[in-house]
Amino acid sequence: MGSGQANASSATGTKNRVQDAAPQSGICSVCFDGCAGLCEVGKSSFRGREVVYPGPFGKITAGATKKYPVDYSQLNIQGTCVGAVGVDPDPDKAIFPVVSTETEIGFKHKIKLDLPVFTGALGSTDIAKDNWEGLAAGGAISGIVVVIGENIVGMDPEAEIKNNRVVKSPEMEKRVRLFKEWYNGAGAIFLQQNVEDTRLGSAEYAIEKLGVECIELKWGQGAKNIGGEVKLKTLERARELKKRGYIVVPDPENPTVIKAFQEEEFREFERHSRLGMVEQEGFVKAVKHYRDAGAKFISLKTGAYRMTDLARALRFASDGGVDMVTIDGAGGGTGMSPWRMMNEWGIPTIYLQAAAYKFASQLKAKGKHVPDLAMAGGFSLEDHIFKALALGAPFFKAVCMGRALMIPAFVGKNIHRWSQEDKLPGEIKKYGDVPERIFITYETLKAKYGKDIEKLPFGAVGMYTYCDRLKLGLQQIMAGARKFALKHLDRNDLVSLTKECAAVTGIPYVMESDMKEAERILLG
Repeated sequence: MGSGQANASSATGTKNRVQDAAPQSGICSVCFDGCAGLCEVGKSSFRGREVVYPGPFGKITAGATKKYPVDYSQLNIQGTCVGAVGVDPDPDKAIFPVVSTETEIGFKHKIKLDLPVFTGALGSTDIAKDNWEGLAAGGAISGIVVVIGENIVGMDPEAEIKNNRVVKSPEMEKRVRLFKEWYNGAGAIFLQQNVEDTRLGSAEYAIEKLGVECIELKWGQGAKNIGGEVKLKTLERARELKKRGYIVVPDPENPTVIKAFQEEEFREFERHSRLGMVEQEGFVKAVKHYRDAGAKFISLKTGAYRMTDLARALRFASDGGVDMVTIDGAGGGTGMSPWRMMNEWGIPTIYLQAAAYKFASQLKAKGKHVPDLAMAGGFSLEDHIFKALALGAPFFKAVCMGRALMIPAFVGKNIHRWSQEDKLPGEIKKYGDVPERIFITYETLKAKYGKDIEKLPFGAVGMYTYCDRLKLGLQQIMAGARKFALKHLDRNDLVSLTKECAAVTGIPYVMESDMKEAERILLG
């Protein structure tokens, strides 16, 4: 089935009793009456709906484990020993440190990025909220895009809502402020809007009161084909969010449910967002509405839906004059998505990007506006960035990295806590027990920020350090391809290692690539 044992996963805390499970069902080849029932089916027999989701909620991010027939590992990066693009072909000038990783995104309003990277949409899950300080400040000092995800206002317990419209949200204020305090002239902060956000007027509030300039309309994500979910630990919170218009299950106003919760038959409610209903006229009107409200940059985030929906996303964005479309493929990550869903639904990232390149090329050939594109769905390191930008050139300008960009914020935050408690793990402590020795970029940041370095969250230092590694690695790969700026990357910088990959992507098979030119050189 491609996704490991279908009836057991570390994400849901389930396992098989025997090593040789039945390949189709994942059920143990010998199912024993007397087993404690810790497989997916067995645990679901007593914990039911809890086992739908990876856990524990608020402490983890999860990535799909399904292995697709084609992925980016079946693309390799082409290198050459001839020439240089973007710099003089002189060994003293064509050196990798001069490679530019800067780019611009946008249609009429341009945003400069120091690195072609976005965070994933960091919404109302606890893990995003608990690590926001490092994520926002780290993204700002790294010159990348940080995306505030959906449901921030609706989930803010201190939000003031009058006539079903937000007038104050301390949580939203904090999220914007922490980015702006460290903004260095590159990067930006985006604010997502889903159905509930739109009804509450989240974007209008953020534009007018908080100075947010970039609004992202959300159709979906690659980890699930329904709205966002979180878990709620108290009856009061569940009732509050139901009143704010969310779907809350089980019903926190049902007497039977209340009794079951009070007796600890279950310990958490689920809050769900609604499904959006997309249609062209409404979408174009929404773009115009947010432009009129003061947004300078409008983007669209769409998920791993069928190809017709990808076509809708690109055509509607073209007609609406949208600045950017972020396309999120299946196989990426989540803070809370149904585990089976995120493994078994949707178009995987490389297939979706190959189709998006084709569709964008067709729109351009018809003389229509093609928004800048960004790809998401399981990227984590510099070779992924190179491959995604080259495969989608010239339309794709950035890569969205959800789980990968959260890890440095976790690590930095925890290093700070461990050092205060004198509990640094040995693998970290071997480098030292002060930030100057632990973080390889700390002195660089200290030189830039002076005494303000003491205010910089350790999570932000971790994020900056990770982004610095991405930049260095990307510079080296680009120099090897003899491309000294991102704008010079193209599909000719890649080769397919399998014929199936060539069929999906249109990138030539390795044993066919360059062969005519090779024969001319050899025999001419």
